[in-house]
Amino acid sequence: MNHTRIGIVGLGNIGQIHVNNLLEGKVKRGVLTAVADAFPDKLPEYEAKGIKIYESGEALIDSGEIDAIVIATPHFQHTTLGIAALKAGLHVMVEKPISAHKADAERLIATAEARPELIFSGMFQMRVEPRYQKLRELVQTGELGNLIRIIWIMTDWFRAEAYYQSSDWRATWKGEGGGVLLNQCLHQLDALQWIVGMPSRVQSHIGIGRHHDIEVEDDVTCYMEFADGATGSFITSTGETPGSNRFEIAGTKGRAVLENDRLIVTRNEVASDEWSRTSKIGFQQPETTVEEIPIPGADNAHAQLIANFVNAILDGETLIAPGASGIGSVELANVMVYSGLLGHAIDLPMDSAAWESKLNELIANSTHEKKVVEVSSEDFAASFRK
Repeated sequence: MNHTRIGIVGLGNIGQIHVNNLLEGKVKRGVLTAVADAFPDKLPEYEAKGIKIYESGEALIDSGEIDAIVIATPHFQHTTLGIAALKAGLHVMVEKPISAHKADAERLIATAEARPELIFSGMFQMRVEPRYQKLRELVQTGELGNLIRIIWIMTDWFRAEAYYQSSDWRATWKGEGGGVLLNQCLHQLDALQWIVGMPSRVQSHIGIGRHHDIEVEDDVTCYMEFADGATGSFITSTGETPGSNRFEIAGTKGRAVLENDRLIVTRNEVASDEWSRTSKIGFQQPETTVEEIPIPGADNAHAQLIANFVNAILDGETLIAPGASGIGSVELANVMVYSGLLGHAIDLPMDSAAWESKLNELIANSTHEKKVVEVSSEDFAASFRK
C-alpha cells in the first residue's frame, strides 16, 4: 500500500483545517476519501468533490472506505468513536483532548494497547513548534540545571459571549466536560507535561462562569508541586484582554523565558546551588550571560502531525504524539478543575473514577440554560496560540 485512505468525522472549525490540508496535497500519501458529520447540510459540498459522505461517525467507521480516521468531534465522542474505530481495525488520530476525562482516556488507551498493530496518535501540534522543542531540549539535557520554578501565564485566550453561544455543546459539563482548561489550554497543558513532566500535587482556584454566562471554568490559577522539589503555577483565562503568554522555566543553571515570540535564555556562570554553598559574600550573585535563541515557526504544524500519522502507518515512523501520551494533558485539565471545586490540593496520579463520578454529578445537576444564537463567521486559524 503506497497511500492511506483517511476519513474525517467532525467538520467543524478544526475538522475543516484537516480536510483542506488533505485536499490541498499537504499530506503526502494521505488521501481524504470520506467524511462524516451530524449536520447533513455540511455534507453536499464534500460529495460534490467526489468524497464519500456519512451522517455519523459510526457509519464512516463501518463504511469500508477508509484505513484511518481523524476524530474531530465534540470531546465526549472522542472516546466512543476512538474505541469503535480501533475495534473495527482502523488507525486512529484523535484531536485534543483524547478524551473528556481521565477514566475515558484510560479506556481508550487500553483498547489501543489491545491492538498494537494499529497506530493511535493524538493531535498535539505544539510538539513540532521549534520554540517548544528548544525548551524541552534545555530541560531534558540539563542545560538549565535542576528545575526550581515553572510559571506559565496563558491568558491570551479571550472569548466574547458570542463564542460560547455559537453551539449548544460549548462550555457545558455535558458537551465538553470542562471549560478553558479542556478546550483552549489543552495544547499548553500537553506542552507543559511534555517539557517538564507531570506535577505530583496541585491546588487550584477556579472561576466558574466568572467572565461569561457559562457553567464551566473560564478563569484558573493553579499551584503545582513536582516530585523533584520544583514548584510552579499555571494561570489562564478567557475573560482577560489584553492577555499574556509567558512561559518561564528557572533552574539552578539559568532561566528560559518564552514571551512575545522571543526565547531568552539567561545562564549562570556558576550554578545557583553551588554558588550558595561556596560564596563568601552574602548578597553577591553569580555572573550571567544572556542569549536570544532564534525560534522559527513551524510550517503547517497540523499537516506535519497528519503526515507523521500516515508515515507511521505506512513506514513504521515513530509517532511525534502517541495517543497514549495525551492522558497527561487530560489529567491536568481534570485535576485542576477538581481541586478548585473541592477547595483543596490533590495528589497525582489523580483518582480518575472519583473525577468521573463528580463530572457525572455536575452533568446530572446542571440547571444552566444555554443560549445559542447565530454568530458571524471568523477565521478559526487566527485563534491558534503559540
